[in-house]
Amino acid sequence: MTETVRQTFTPTPEEVARFHEQGYLGPFKVYEEDEMRRLWRRERLRLMNRDNAVYDEGDAQAGNTNIANYDRHLDSEFLADHICHPRIVDRVTAVLGPDVLCWRSEFFPKYPGDEGTDWHQADTFAFASGKPQIVWPADQKEFGGTITVWTAFTPATEETGCLQFIPGTHRTMFYDETRGMHYQPDKINASAKGGVNRGFYGYDYRELQKDPDWRPPEERAVSMVMRPGEAVLFWSTMMHASKPHSAMDQEMRLGFAGRYVPTCVEVYPDTEDVDEYGGRISLKDYGTVLVAGTDSYTHNRKVTATTRGHVFPVR
Repeated sequence: MTETVRQTFTPTPEEVARFHEQGYLGPFKVYEEDEMRRLWRRERLRLMNRDNAVYDEGDAQAGNTNIANYDRHLDSEFLADHICHPRIVDRVTAVLGPDVLCWRSEFFPKYPGDEGTDWHQADTFAFASGKPQIVWPADQKEFGGTITVWTAFTPATEETGCLQFIPGTHRTMFYDETRGMHYQPDKINASAKGGVNRGFYGYDYRELQKDPDWRPPEERAVSMVMRPGEAVLFWSTMMHASKPHSAMDQEMRLGFAGRYVPTCVEVYPDTEDVDEYGGRISLKDYGTVLVAGTDSYTHNRKVTATTRGHVFPVR
């Protein structure tokens, strides 16, 4: 009998060390560009059907609220396999250890003419809903936030609104998420922030600044230009933003983010609903997904298959 050798995509020790220093790793290839374009042409039509989505579109007040884009990996076979993709999971486990959950996924569309996303950091993700959405164990206080893997489904360029990072900022939180922000979707951003027209889905992230006079060191920013099928892995606590989509003759820029934590982290503790971005979703059908290793903890809701019965492939 021929033994199957598992292909691994674990980064080198040098790459891991660079990640810890800078706060991000990549871009790296998950799919060939032609493959990504073909997959997205197919999947964008399938995703229009929300019959098996875990969040009711009406409850989410979908419209233009970002909350309607959450967790489609829980009903889409393609996205279920994507969050478990070896090219992603092997890199995540190199940072977080062998036992890892995906606790959320999100689409990030940016259409021609859309503003950029404001500079921000996320530790507990309490900034919009007012309640911590992830809580690390007390004995691991040096950690926080989540590992985000942001995959470009369409071209992410300087003109279409690529991500921007400020390397090395992941170790210090410049914002206080407990202050909360005021949802003002109709507020017009009359002045450019740092010379770039930016916003934050109806919020002003500057409300959370610990020092109201502090300004992000944008002169250190790097742009993450990515072709379709490429991804970048980064700490959510690193200062990140995105540019406006200024190319009126180009297609929508679409990114898909999977968010990962070790199994020891509590996800949505004592929470039954998520209320943010002008919408509310019930967590009654929600569950974390084990993407690698084992989960010996009992503090998180768990699912092993999508709502359509597709089993998540654990690494």
